[in-house]
Amino acid sequence: MGNFKQKEFESKSGASYTFQHPGVRAVSKINDGSKNKFGVVLEERLSEEVLKHVVVQPKMKIDDFKDYKEYSEVVNAAYAFVTGNEENEGAEDGDQQEGS
Repeated sequence: MGNFKQKEFESKSGASYTFQHPGVRAVSKINDGSKNKFGVVLEERLSEEVLKHVVVQPKMKIDDFKDYKEYSEVVNAAYAFVTGNEENEGAEDGDQQEGS
C-alpha cells in the first residue's frame, strides 16, 4: 500500500510525538467507531482510536497522560492531522492565528 505520511508534533509542554496517517479507510473507521447509536461522537472512544492508530511515537493510552490539557492537545492535533484540518497549526511556526 505504500508509505503513509508522518508528522512530528511538539506540544506546548515540549513533549514530542509522531503522528502517522493510517489511510483514508482507517480514518473513516475511526470516525464511525467513535460514535454512539445516535451518531454522537464519544470523546473517550475517539481518543482511544486516535492514540492507537495515529500517534505512533510514543505509543500512549489515555491513562498515560498526566493532565487533561496535554491529552486534549495531542489528540486534537492528531485528529486535525488525519482529517486535513490543520490550517490553524501555523501558530507554532510563529504565525498569528486569526482572532489572536
